[in-house]
Amino acid sequence: MTTSLTPDSAAAPAQDERTTAAASRRRAPALGGGTAGWRRFAFGTDQPRWVRPSAFSLVVASGFLYLWNLTNSGWANEFYAAAIQAGSKDWTAWFFGSLDAGNAITVDKPPAAFWIPGLLGRIFGFSSFTMLLPEALMGVASVALLYAAVKRVSGPAAGLIAGGALAATPVAALMFRFNNPDAMLTFCLVAAAYMTVRAIEKAGWKWLVGAGALLGLAFLTKMLAGLIIVPALGLAYLWAAPTPLRRRLLHLLGALGSLAAVSGAYILAFTLTPTSVRPYMAGSQTNSFLELTFGYNGLARIFGNRGGGGQGAFRGQAADAGAAAGGFAGGALAGGAPGGPGGGGFGGAAGITRMFGPTFGAEISWLLPAALLLLVAGLWFTRRAVRTDRVRASLIVWGGWTVLTATVFSFMTGTVHNYYAIALAPGIAGVVGIGAVELWRGRAYWAPRIILAVAVLGTSVWTSVLLGRDASWLPWLQVAVVVLGVLAALGLVLRVDRFRAAGMQAGALALAVVALLAGGLGPAAFTIATASVGHSGAIPTSGPSGGDGFGSRAGFAQFRDRTGARPDGSGQGGPGEGAAASPELVSLLQATTTKWSAATTGANSAASLELASNTNVIAMGGFMGSDPYPTLDEFKAMVANGQVTYFIAGGGMGGGFAGRGGSDSSAIAQWVEATFQAQTVGSSTVYKLVG
Repeated sequence: MTTSLTPDSAAAPAQDERTTAAASRRRAPALGGGTAGWRRFAFGTDQPRWVRPSAFSLVVASGFLYLWNLTNSGWANEFYAAAIQAGSKDWTAWFFGSLDAGNAITVDKPPAAFWIPGLLGRIFGFSSFTMLLPEALMGVASVALLYAAVKRVSGPAAGLIAGGALAATPVAALMFRFNNPDAMLTFCLVAAAYMTVRAIEKAGWKWLVGAGALLGLAFLTKMLAGLIIVPALGLAYLWAAPTPLRRRLLHLLGALGSLAAVSGAYILAFTLTPTSVRPYMAGSQTNSFLELTFGYNGLARIFGNRGGGGQGAFRGQAADAGAAAGGFAGGALAGGAPGGPGGGGFGGAAGITRMFGPTFGAEISWLLPAALLLLVAGLWFTRRAVRTDRVRASLIVWGGWTVLTATVFSFMTGTVHNYYAIALAPGIAGVVGIGAVELWRGRAYWAPRIILAVAVLGTSVWTSVLLGRDASWLPWLQVAVVVLGVLAALGLVLRVDRFRAAGMQAGALALAVVALLAGGLGPAAFTIATASVGHSGAIPTSGPSGGDGFGSRAGFAQFRDRTGARPDGSGQGGPGEGAAASPELVSLLQATTTKWSAATTGANSAASLELASNTNVIAMGGFMGSDPYPTLDEFKAMVANGQVTYFIAGGGMGGGFAGRGGSDSSAIAQWVEATFQAQTVGSSTVYKLVG
């Protein structure tokens, strides 16, 4: 039996309601096969007629939002698109996440996010659609699973609010239509949370082991980012599962073993594979998956330069370039903030307000204040509930998810981008769905009613503030949401839900609709605007303006104006992301027959050339150009063996310091310039390395 989020004196009616619902579930037939069994799994049994159509509508609306005009972003992030293209052509590249089908070097992430798009590309042909379709479907599945998880605890209305809140989060619409690893990361986390909720119901260790396996897959998608919510899931099960403590601990150990087995199997395969037959691990200085995990993609992300790890050779050069650019880019590219260690570069200054600031605010914070308020209220009202109370357990799951993820993102001083916030969206949505409905059930009492009124009014005001940051976009909406918020808050305080008409609770329905519009109209409009325009580049930003993916458009303009370069890899000196290779250069590469058509400094430049020519290009030095691969001796051997036809000068992370990456890349460039004859092809300087 669970307890409603109401004062103690109001718990009995809600408990009776839940007891009846629980009895209905017990009377329901066991799951069977075929479509009937699937419908029962997805939507439940013995429920009001409106539940199934509304759940179906939620899934269809999410599908339309994420699938409509899906290819308007083209290749989206060309860096990852090139890896997916490579995986569609070569199994080794597919398994290890190589940037090129020749398997010179990987992307600076684990490969799991590229496996499904790579398979689709191999079966149906690589294209923008086959690349982005899995991301959109994972978005729809995430919405459906969140709905199912919340519905099991607080009913279908709560599930609809939670699923709708996730679907209407701008950063979700951004990343579920994009090819960064974050879509798969979010899906794996939501699925793991769903399995944890199922496990808590009856101490189901199999569900918990399944959750551990999904967390292992999340690790293989984005490393330590996939483990942030583990403490929340573990605490919820340890606290609330209806079995003795000893068994709870054993079940958790089994889940950890499952997590370790899934993630460890790949790490072992990578480590035991001879380096001669697999690509170099980008982002590391020692060709090590674990170094990437705990260095460049781990502690360095959280603590900046203090974290150590790969790409270290590049950091000082990026900081110098940033200083020359007036301090904007230095901290961002080097992993810290301009002018000091407390920053976070692209994400704004580290601190408790980061999630509400100009970078993250419009991506994720629309419902964050309400979620925090509802979380505190929910934990307070369930403080005297039995240990196995499922409402409180779910609040620990989704609330712990929210608090842990928001804290990490707020205070990390390494590289942090606005689109990371998608990992926060399901936690917020889950808390809002459960908290809003449970307090609504107790609206006959002052405390729940006042908290709901404050949450709705506060959300509408904050929504107006966020909308006002782009004053030119739908200015009337800023006023409309505040008016709706005031009406909803007054309606809650004055109990207009008691008014009846024609035997129906017309007042309750009207109040619920106004409250939902007050809290959801703004983010929903911003989300639709996000999905309606294309996004590209390494750091996409949600909103009606679309853009080339450098996060802050003002920041990009500042960097470009002061350096003459594009921080995403193009500008003066060579081809790169956002600046298509010339037709002459593409034709030149397509005419080659060697293992690699060319080599250039930096992954963005190589990726752009690969996508344009459908050939293999070596990204010397990896993403930043500072990884020690290939060394000068290794590159000389490639040339001597006739494996590389051309060297393309320039490239690099940013055109303003292109070709000045790590010492190995610089040494190769100097050797090529001294040994081979330069020619101009289109706008690029090219050296032919074979006769």
